[in-house]
Amino acid sequence: MINFACMEHILVIEDDRRLAMLLRTGIEEAGYQVLLSYDAEMALRLVQGGNAIDLVVSDIILPGMSGLELCKRLRQDCPGIPVIMLTALGTTDDKLEGFDAGADDYMTKPFDFRELIARIGALLKRASAHTDGTVHQPKVLKVADLVLEKDRHECSRAGNAIKLTPKEFSLLQYLMENAGRVVSRVDIQERVWNTHFDTGTNFIDVYINYLRRKVDKDFNVKLIRTVPGVGFMLAHE
Repeated sequence: MINFACMEHILVIEDDRRLAMLLRTGIEEAGYQVLLSYDAEMALRLVQGGNAIDLVVSDIILPGMSGLELCKRLRQDCPGIPVIMLTALGTTDDKLEGFDAGADDYMTKPFDFRELIARIGALLKRASAHTDGTVHQPKVLKVADLVLEKDRHECSRAGNAIKLTPKEFSLLQYLMENAGRVVSRVDIQERVWNTHFDTGTNFIDVYINYLRRKVDKDFNVKLIRTVPGVGFMLAHE
């Protein structure tokens, strides 16, 4: 007899009911338990109703509230739940908008089901590692006059608040956790984005530039540095 209590629970939000059923069947065959929702409002009720949910797979174009707005709501209410956007919207701008809304990964339709399962597994593994209490991680990071408070999801420099999107926050957190050390694009790809993220895109450079405009632009001392041919480093010396 299968013990569903020991399975990881995936919430799938898809208004195409045929595709929703195919997703449920395929994800369950991979060893997960699936909850289905056909719109964002229903998904929120499932989350807020105390259902155990370990990861969300959501379309963007949904009746009523969009998947992007749902993702923003989830980031406010349940910041630890990984979110994969699974959508027909595949331009670079679409993907950037998805990541800005707080998505952890982004896949376009049509998709390879094996890749979806691999990405689900990678995100769940990463989420589990983040919640493992065996490794102590400081809740407040400081580099020079730059301060990042992880629990409160707040950032400031020289006492001035800096508003960051969820993905910008994650990237800056990784840079600050590795202050003084060069991190490569592959490092960032694996730690900030999903392992299977397409390295052929320039998303990392785009987000580094976003951070520079917010963290360094108005200050004489620049903290975010590019090491040509190697990667990036956050340092104040």
